[in-house]
This record gives sequence, C-alpha cells and structure tokens, in this order.
Amino acid sequence: MLDYVALGILIFAGVTVFYGIIVIHDIPYEIAVHRNHPHQDAIHYAGWVSLFTLHAIWPFLWIWSTLYREDRGWGFEQNNGDSADAPDPESAEAEAATIKPVAVAVEADAASAESIAVIQHKLEALDDRIKRIEQAILGASQLDPTQGDQG
Repeated sequence: MLDYVALGILIFAGVTVFYGIIVIHDIPYEIAVHRNHPHQDAIHYAGWVSLFTLHAIWPFLWIWSTLYREDRGWGFEQNNGDSADAPDPESAEAEAATIKPVAVAVEADAASAESIAVIQHKLEALDDRIKRIEQAILGASQLDPTQGDQG
C-alpha cells in the first residue's frame, strides 16, 4: 500500500514540477500581455525556446517584457520631472480647434524667420569666439616655454 502512495506522490510531484516550469516560463509573456507590449508573441515564443536552451535567455525575456509600458512607451525619453511644463492634451486640442490654419501658417513663417535670424546671430558670435580662442592657442604655442618660468 505504501508503494502506491509513494508512487502517487512521485507522479504528483513530477506533474507539479512540469507545469510549474511552464508557468514560470510564461511569466514574461503574462507581463507583456498586461503591459500591452508590441512584441508579445515574440516574447511568448522565446519563452518556449528558453525551455530548450536550459533557461539561458529567460532573464532577458523578463527584462524585455518589463521595459515597455503602454503609458510611457519604452521609457527612454528624457523627462526632468517638470510636469508643469507639459501641456494639457485636452486644452491643447481645444486651442488647436479654435485657431484657423491660415493664421497658424502665417505665424509659423514669421516665427521661423525670427528664430533663423536669432540662430544666425548666435552662430556669428560663436565663430568670433572660436577665432579668438584659436588665436590665443596659436599665440601661446609660439611662445618659448623657457621664458615663462623666469623670475
């Protein structure tokens, strides 16, 4: 009788381990589904491949599935936490609906002309600074190094 109980426990443990491994390898896929990941299917297939590679790629699947979130995408954009500077999408849409396209085009041309003039002025100032720095470097390199330490 104990042989049958031991055999039953052994079969139960084997089935539990078998299904446990499958469930564990589906965790990255479940994360991807929860986050609405664009590569859900690839993560799911790679999880099954991971079973045959002795779990070598499974940690990378976990990382891959957790990198993406639907609300912030991949999360690589630089955000300094200035949420006050971020425009409200609803007010921006309402404001865009009230502005006429022709007025936007005229304002864009005027604004771009002003910004081009400002950029050109800044470039000219930078060119002058670069020329002065080059002259200073050339003047310093032409000095005799033995004359600088006399005194």
